[in-house]
Amino acid sequence: MAPFEALYGRRCRSPIGWLEVGERKLLGPELVQDATEKIHMIRQRMLTAQSRQKSYADNRRRDLEFQVGDHVFLKVSPTKGVMRFGKKGKLSPRYIGPFQILEKVGAVAYRLALPPDLSNIHPVFHVSMLRKYNPDPTHVLRLKSRNNEIPVHFGV
Repeated sequence: MAPFEALYGRRCRSPIGWLEVGERKLLGPELVQDATEKIHMIRQRMLTAQSRQKSYADNRRRDLEFQVGDHVFLKVSPTKGVMRFGKKGKLSPRYIGPFQILEKVGAVAYRLALPPDLSNIHPVFHVSMLRKYNPDPTHVLRLKSRNNEIPVHFGV
């Protein structure tokens, strides 16, 4: 049933349906009773759809919590093409780090130990911007520079 039909008790008179003009219904208790039944049915269907969508969303939702001293990756680009932390482009990393958690600021915020080159960025981040780092020696590659080796961590 279309929303227009549920609300007004008749089909929408679009140019396609103008040729099918039927009888006019008289206002009365039957019409009011029919409208309330339709509204009740629509509300029930909307609640069913809402609970179904909530169950789909809850399956993907997870509560993240980190401890002080854990290492996490920081999300650099939440959306495609947005420049954050001087990184932009198709092949730019989505996460940088790992960084150590210094303290838990609130229920869902953490203060990170950022390097000096990121000192212009506020060090407190929402939990949605973080991803847990599981230390693995195969993630570290040694890049040779002119003076010394620089460890580069690759995450998820």
